[in-house]
Amino acid sequence: MARDIIVTLDVMLARRKLKAKDLAAAIGITEANLSLLKSGKVKGVRFETLAKLCEALDCKPGDLLDFGECASGPAIAQPAESDGLA
Repeated sequence: MARDIIVTLDVMLARRKLKAKDLAAAIGITEANLSLLKSGKVKGVRFETLAKLCEALDCKPGDLLDFGECASGPAIAQPAESDGLA
């Protein structure tokens, strides 16, 4: 099975007892964008945003991202494999 980048932002929010709404306001992004990031439905994240997340949550990037098999599907969109059928 393919391995993916897994976003563990929700775990860190729970550990810090912080609401996503408050974190979004603290780092200057919309709640919708933070939600997409938490769910892993983004193709990338700017280093500036990652730095703001780490500063607000007092953590390191490795505390927010993991690499392994994702039980609920890929955290980052992967190109569809062609099966030769059109």
